[in-house]
Amino acid sequence: MSYLPHTEDDRRAMLEAIGVVSLEDLFRQLPEQLRFPSLDLPEPVSELEIERELAGLADQNANAARSTCFLGAGTYRHYIPATVDAVLQRGEFYTSYTPYQPELSQGMLQATFEYQSMICALTGMDVSTASHYDGATALAEAVLLALAVGEGGRHKVIAPSTVNPQYREVLRTYLQGSDASLAGDDVLSFDRDDIATMLDEDVAACVIQSPNFFGQFEPVEELARSVHQVGGLLIVISDPIALGLFRSPGEDGADIVVAEGQPLGIPLSFGGPHLGILATKEQFVRRTAGRLVGETVDIHGERGYVLTLSTREQHIRRERATSNICTNAALMALAAAVYLATVGRSGLKTIAELCYHKSHYAAAAIEELPGFAVNPHASERPFFKELVAQLPVPVAEANRRLQRDFNVIGGYDLGRDYPGLDHHMLIAVTEMNTRDDIDRLVTGLRAVSETRTSGEQS
Repeated sequence: MSYLPHTEDDRRAMLEAIGVVSLEDLFRQLPEQLRFPSLDLPEPVSELEIERELAGLADQNANAARSTCFLGAGTYRHYIPATVDAVLQRGEFYTSYTPYQPELSQGMLQATFEYQSMICALTGMDVSTASHYDGATALAEAVLLALAVGEGGRHKVIAPSTVNPQYREVLRTYLQGSDASLAGDDVLSFDRDDIATMLDEDVAACVIQSPNFFGQFEPVEELARSVHQVGGLLIVISDPIALGLFRSPGEDGADIVVAEGQPLGIPLSFGGPHLGILATKEQFVRRTAGRLVGETVDIHGERGYVLTLSTREQHIRRERATSNICTNAALMALAAAVYLATVGRSGLKTIAELCYHKSHYAAAAIEELPGFAVNPHASERPFFKELVAQLPVPVAEANRRLQRDFNVIGGYDLGRDYPGLDHHMLIAVTEMNTRDDIDRLVTGLRAVSETRTSGEQS
């Protein structure tokens, strides 16, 4: 966004408009000793010098642009076409993404409508909303929806340990103070039968992540039948990139689909902003949170777009609101829409295929390393772009060596969230990782292991 400095005439006109003579008059009510305190700042430097200082500080960070990155666990490095930033930087979009007179912002409304349409096609659902901050909050809103529509006042929510731990933490926070109970959250299990044992007539929703936090697919269709038999709703957390290659959750019987939209044209950015995707069946549309844009015609018969449903507190009476969503992530939804429109159906499939095949190439190479194992917790389950590697050394130690000696950002330390999975690293491989990148990761892991072995022998 351009910086437009005020001229003296600008300042004079603004001061006159508020009825003061000088800039100092704005601060008359402050005690004099607080108006211009001594800040003990260093001497000023030139623009060139401060740029060099800030660049030096930034270079101390390990970033995905200068290092080879295999870190995922919910946020991923995918290729972003130039069209995404080109559209986002247009003033008519980044100034109108949260319009208070929405029908005047036809361009943004159309973009949101196109986003919703593509998300419905991707997930196999009837309707999609826009405004969710990230995948975790989208899941929480989906669970609240399920609790609201549950027959007979159902209170039980099942979220197994294979769901992203951060998502489960957010969900737990949302459910605090309510009558709802969370089951399966503290159980470290990879047995799908454990979910079946928790199903009963009090279940409002069962949450499944597929591919799950460990990168492996869950039997969504089979679980959908089991959940529906007890009258509950099935919420599926999905990877939008995987949906370019595999069956949609809607085809497998999901009632609500949520996802983290960050892989769709949104950079890593040290953790945000992100995009929460939420799509569901039409029968639940009036209980959804966020915004829903519709297509209509004006008095002249011309096509137009309107804010059909907006069930957040800012738009309707508080007691009728389905959520207190405040952040509007429509600008990130626009990024996802531009990304999907740019890569298209065949492009998204190609990206998913690259992720699948490259991750399996990495898995095969790591499996051959002495002392290593791939997906030892569930070796028979198919996986997409993430895999679990069991290491003979602590993950923190391996990551330090990988970064220092090989310029590689290693995987996620699963021991941080799963006490039983110390020495287990979650490795993400996307289309951005070349064969040479993967080979360097494997070489680094081998070197880390050999160093530890030789040290123990000496």
